[in-house]
Amino acid sequence: MSLNFNQYATEGNTFIKAYTEHLGLGNDYDKAGRMLSAILHSLRDIIPFAESLQFMAQLPMFLKAVYANGWSGRRRPQKIRRMEEFIELLRTHQRGAAANDFGDEDEEVEKYLQLTFMFLRRYVSLGELEDIRDSLPKDLKFMIYSNLMF
Repeated sequence: MSLNFNQYATEGNTFIKAYTEHLGLGNDYDKAGRMLSAILHSLRDIIPFAESLQFMAQLPMFLKAVYANGWSGRRRPQKIRRMEEFIELLRTHQRGAAANDFGDEDEEVEKYLQLTFMFLRRYVSLGELEDIRDSLPKDLKFMIYSNLMF
């Protein structure tokens, strides 16, 4: 397999433009990129290592890089039981940009989560989403099940 970084860059740029539009963020590609990164890193922090590898295997190369950036597979998955805890984890990954990117209201964050998982469904099989669903907080589990499984 040859590495064609120009192709990955083109695919990544096409993805971020479509993702930004899907979120309704106009042309704020940086904000969409920060949000996607925080969501993927938060997901990575709570699902088991083996599931992370299976999930990442289905992502295109440019998303694999986002998912794996800064990852240490030696950490144990965090126990997140409620949506509020997951949102707090997202904000931790966002650091100072969280309030600007996700807003202050949890409902707004949930909307962005829902839209993101719907968008990622283009790349990740239903079977894989079902596999990772068990590691998710109850509210996020329901969101994925009700919006992506049917």
